[in-house]
Amino acid sequence: MRLWSVHPKYLDGAGLIALWREGLLAQAVLRGRATGYRHHPQLKRFRARRSPCGAIADYLRGVHAEAVRRGYAVAARRIGRARGSGAISVTRGQLAYEWNHLMAKLAARNPALRKRLAAVRLPAPHPSLRVVPGQVEEWERGARRRRRGSVPHGGTARADV
Repeated sequence: MRLWSVHPKYLDGAGLIALWREGLLAQAVLRGRATGYRHHPQLKRFRARRSPCGAIADYLRGVHAEAVRRGYAVAARRIGRARGSGAISVTRGQLAYEWNHLMAKLAARNPALRKRLAAVRLPAPHPSLRVVPGQVEEWERGARRRRRGSVPHGGTARADV
């Protein structure tokens, strides 16, 4: 499961649809309607909110808006009615880490898009997130190793923390 911190506008079609599906799965988990992924670390930032279901619904609304902008038929009715309690913080380090991860995925899956995105130094966050100073988030798998200074996939995104 990858609930991207980067704005969905950077994802290719396959990535955007995967994000939509994974967001719906996360919503089901947070509602207690799915048993898989209950302890997935990516859900920690939503569970930490006063209204976890509202936070994931706000996140899904951002994904939905991008999908509709591109002409995809995704059902808004599948998004919960709850509302979050404002933007969720994401660290610059996390955003940079995810950007590098996305660039590696696109290098294999969609080299043309990767080339178009190569000039982006620090990407915009998902609409329901706001950027704050900091390193890679604690909930990111393998974060301890990355905090020792390695940048995955030979990436170039900067995290001015």
